[in-house]
This record gives sequence, structure tokens and C-alpha cells, in this order.
Amino acid sequence: MNTENLINKTRLHVEKEMTGDGSGHDWWHVFRVWSIARKLGQAERADPATVELSALLHDIADWKFNDGDDSAGPKQADEWLRANSAEPKLIDDVCEIISTLSFKGAGVATPMRTIEGKVVQDADRLDAIGAVGIARTFAYGGHKNRLMYHPDESPVLHQSFDDYKKNTGHTINHFHEKLLLLKDRMNTDSAKRVAEKRHLFMEDYLDQFFKEWNGNA
Repeated sequence: MNTENLINKTRLHVEKEMTGDGSGHDWWHVFRVWSIARKLGQAERADPATVELSALLHDIADWKFNDGDDSAGPKQADEWLRANSAEPKLIDDVCEIISTLSFKGAGVATPMRTIEGKVVQDADRLDAIGAVGIARTFAYGGHKNRLMYHPDESPVLHQSFDDYKKNTGHTINHFHEKLLLLKDRMNTDSAKRVAEKRHLFMEDYLDQFFKEWNGNA
């Protein structure tokens, strides 16, 4: 199967598998990451096939919905690509990206080895911040039956992936435990420029949230 057909078939497969999810990790999240990754990839001269397939498959089996198993996603991606006769190197590159791009806690470094990995990681992180990121955060919090906010529960800057996986804190804490940290963890100049604007929007949102929470607005 040629690369263009593989990408198109993968898109249809992922859309079918992920449509209807209400946690903020649905097909439209993947679609946005795919779209952003293509733009970043062009700017950074990354390999298009690796970027597109990694973006499309990056959440095909997210650990958050697979009992914390962070090998589920790479495994499903590997099976799909092999079943569709992808080149071995392409399979390896895509699965490496999927296995390493996720945020794993404030104290955990998640460096990407290739420019393709950096591009896809940036695209995924851009969709986690700004207006869409705020909406996704509350959608996920509701999906997990978490409190929106509790003034007596402070953020925790997790120092291991295991601790991060076990986190059950309220949704506002997630801004401090992850979202507000992402601006400074972007890899590419193109993503850094976008992240600056989205970061400021989140800061303004939180400022207004606490004013309203305290009855001052």
C-alpha cells in the first residue's frame, strides 16, 4: 500500500474507532493534532508520512483508558501498520513517537529523539492548552467524575509517571500540574509562538475563574 493510501485508510480507521468519545480524547482531538502536526512538520521539514501517521494513531489506545497501560497504544499502532503493509522503519518510527510523546508528570522529562517526534508532541500539547485545552480539561474531569475545584486541595507537581497516573485531583489543579507547564516544553519555534498566545489565554481564564469563585466579578 502506498503512503497516501495508508494515511487515508488510517484516518478512516481512527475516526471510526474514536468518534463519540466525551472525554476530550475523541476523533476531533486527533483531527486537530493531525492538522497542527502537518503544519508544524512542513515548517520543520519533517518526514510527512511519519508525522501524519503518528498524529493519527497517537491516542488510538491512550493509557488513561487502558488501565494505565502505556504500551497499549504503541501495540495497537504496530498491529494496524503491519496489517496494512507499512515499511518496517516507518512502523518503528511511528511506534517510538507514540510511546514517548505523552506528558508523564511535572518532574518527568519526555524528550523526543527525532524532529518528527518533536512535531507530533508539540501538536498534541498545543491541543491541550488555550480555549480548546480548557474545554478538553473540563470534559475529562467530568468524564472522571472529578470536582471542578476545591480550595483546600493544592496542586501536586508529580515526580514520577506512576504518581501522575494515580492523580485524582480536581480539574483546576490540572492547570498547574500540567497545562501551564507546557508552554516551556515546546520543541519547535513554530509551536512556541502559538503556545505563548494560548498560555496567556489560560492565565486570563484562571484569573477570571477565581474572581468569580470568590464573588468578586
